[in-house]
Amino acid sequence: MKVLKFGGSSLASPERIKLVSKTIQKHLEEDAVVSVFSAFGGVTNDLLEMAELAAKEDIRYKEILAANEKRHLDAARELVPVANQSSILSKIKNEFNRLETLYEGVYLLNELSDKTRHVISGFGEILSSQIIAEYFKGLGIKSQFADTRDLIVAKNASEKVQVNYDLTNANIKKFFGSHQSGLYVVPGFVSKNEQGVPSTLGRGGSDFTAAIIAGALHTEKVLIYTDVNGMYTANPNLVPHAYSLKEISYEEAMELSHFGAKVLYPPTIQPLLDKKIEIHIKNTFEPEQAGTVISKSSKKNFRWVTGITHIDSIKLVNIEGSGMVGVPGFSKRLFETLYLEGVNVVLITQASSEHSICIAVKADEAEKAKAAVDEAFQNEIAFKKIKPAEIEGNVAIIALVGDRMKSHHGLSGKMFSALGNNNINIRAIAQGSSERNISAVIAKKDVTKALNTLHEQFFEVPSKEINLFVTGVGNVGGKLIAQLKKQEDYLLEKLRLKIRVLALSNSRQMLFNEDGIDLDNWQEELKNGEPANKQEFLDRVREFNLRNSIFVDNTASADISQYYKHYLADSVSVVTCNKIACADAYENYEQLQNLAREYGASFLYETNVGAGLPIIDTLQNLIASGDRIQKIQAVLSGSLNFVFNTYDTSEPFYKVVEQAKEQGYTEPDPKIDLSGVDVARKILILARESGLKLELDDIERDDFLSQESLHSTSNEEFFELLKKDEPAFQKIYENAKSKGSELKYVAQLENGKAKVGLQEVGPQHPFANLSGSDNIVLFFTDRYPEQPLIVKGAGAGADVTASGIFADIIRIGKK
Repeated sequence: MKVLKFGGSSLASPERIKLVSKTIQKHLEEDAVVSVFSAFGGVTNDLLEMAELAAKEDIRYKEILAANEKRHLDAARELVPVANQSSILSKIKNEFNRLETLYEGVYLLNELSDKTRHVISGFGEILSSQIIAEYFKGLGIKSQFADTRDLIVAKNASEKVQVNYDLTNANIKKFFGSHQSGLYVVPGFVSKNEQGVPSTLGRGGSDFTAAIIAGALHTEKVLIYTDVNGMYTANPNLVPHAYSLKEISYEEAMELSHFGAKVLYPPTIQPLLDKKIEIHIKNTFEPEQAGTVISKSSKKNFRWVTGITHIDSIKLVNIEGSGMVGVPGFSKRLFETLYLEGVNVVLITQASSEHSICIAVKADEAEKAKAAVDEAFQNEIAFKKIKPAEIEGNVAIIALVGDRMKSHHGLSGKMFSALGNNNINIRAIAQGSSERNISAVIAKKDVTKALNTLHEQFFEVPSKEINLFVTGVGNVGGKLIAQLKKQEDYLLEKLRLKIRVLALSNSRQMLFNEDGIDLDNWQEELKNGEPANKQEFLDRVREFNLRNSIFVDNTASADISQYYKHYLADSVSVVTCNKIACADAYENYEQLQNLAREYGASFLYETNVGAGLPIIDTLQNLIASGDRIQKIQAVLSGSLNFVFNTYDTSEPFYKVVEQAKEQGYTEPDPKIDLSGVDVARKILILARESGLKLELDDIERDDFLSQESLHSTSNEEFFELLKKDEPAFQKIYENAKSKGSELKYVAQLENGKAKVGLQEVGPQHPFANLSGSDNIVLFFTDRYPEQPLIVKGAGAGADVTASGIFADIIRIGKK
């Protein structure tokens, strides 16, 4: 004999019931079948909602009752042949008449007792199984209705079910002992207590019904059909990369189900464990899928961690005070008090100092627990030996589960490190002596991020998902997106990095897509985006609350740089080519560095100096290895180097500057480059990375532009003034040429002081013959006192700047 159970989602409509019948008929070809049925999808919730409404004297319960009656009558009319409908329609109307009477009683008394609640909540299973039994008779299948209220003897007090297995097993064996063929249609969930009063097996109790029957009959296995392909590594609705488990142990299944995995009702395993009866979790809609087998051993599972789960309907109750320290029996009094109040404790932690105890309870039991504890310890509270119990809400429990976790070193460290790196604060920790479960209490808002973080850590490694939020999609940003698209397959195959762009913004529009933006069509999508707003952009990133998040700034905006601190404080890494933040007041620069360290985020700005050249990285490595900077000499402006390499008086100076702007070598406002402000910011950043506390005003600047040009207010005005100053530029050029020298805009740091300015460089100087937009940096250090360490290469242009940003993103991804 086989025992099958079908959940409410499998019975949500007549079409689904017809699909269920095909599965049952296939099993009937092999053996007799006991089919346990839940209520039609959503019906039990409706029944309880109506009871609550009636208790509040809210007549809306009548509308819901009428809708449910119609739903069941319609289902019967569609499933049962017309000739057979009279009997089942009469039964349905009788059941709803009984329900109506019960609700009227609750309404008139303004009271809803536990006994009434149990009676009412069981009607869904009785109705569904009776309709389905008639449906099978209409198909010509020999079937019999077996009322579990006459078979299962159980007491349900506040959802805590106690089954009298001696009486129950005897009833089941007696009934099925003389019936060993055909189909048995059985309502799940319902039972009676020893006094014959209707009771239930708790929400999800249809699983338990099937297990009780299978255990009594010693079947080989019990098959539970639901709407998913078994038990998953995590909740697939919250973790997109979760996948079904082929095999797990009874103990693992119990841990997962107790901690929120809703595929299986926790008590289901109890009557099957000692008899080693397997549980097969199958998908009603894909019955050919293997699903999950729950059995004695899961040795075939090669992973240390089997699954990740969570409970979010909890609250913490904290008890603390010096009066607890060294007092024998305090814990006994506490837990005895909670037991007498019927409060179930989900998790316990106690400080080794014995100064505090923290317990997690169901959210709806927290106030009751606090009241009971405060009353039990009122003397200690009055004498201020302990504080009144405190309730903390908006929390959830996440748990790692696995038989093979026992004695495996480093799992806890990996778990807490992964959570910490994503700014997920842990309020409490618990681990049983079996080492099969490591639980942590976190903020409820962080549940999705925590589940995905841990799933990536334990089930998706070595692949890693990086989530980008990009502002600035012009020259540099556009090139970055193109590079990300081009390298997508390479990154996944070679570096195991899956980089998703979830948000894009320019100065006018912004676009968000939590599933990832299509990088082939992003321009068109962005045009149809919502109005750009910097604060709203930040708020949306916070709302997404995703692991491995990076904010990428491809702008030169001072306003956007002011938001870096907020991203870092939320453990969102920042990658930027915007020099303003790092060249801002030193205290702001230092604040960003401290925030990155404090919140485990990365703050990378390699492209602030030298575009894609590894200048900052080289300097940081020198300092980290114990070297000391003596002097830095550098040509740090690719735009100025391009301008002075190109300008030979054959074309006016302003034309060369226009050309540099068109090719993306300059900032959108080229005056920033030509005024030396850009170079001053770069040498300031290098000075700060060297350990100096300099401000931008400390950088000495030798200007070659006229004061009038420096104070222009628009690009148009600036270019007009460059035309006017052409004779001055020709004079500077001719003076250098007459000496056989080249013009280079040089930055220098020495003896704690920095300066920038236009210099004439002789043919033997390392800066001579520096072509195009190339940059060069000479590091003179204790280890390189005479022959400097040289970094040289293209230092401007959208492509190389984008590649530098790309490299910083990859650097974070590989952490």
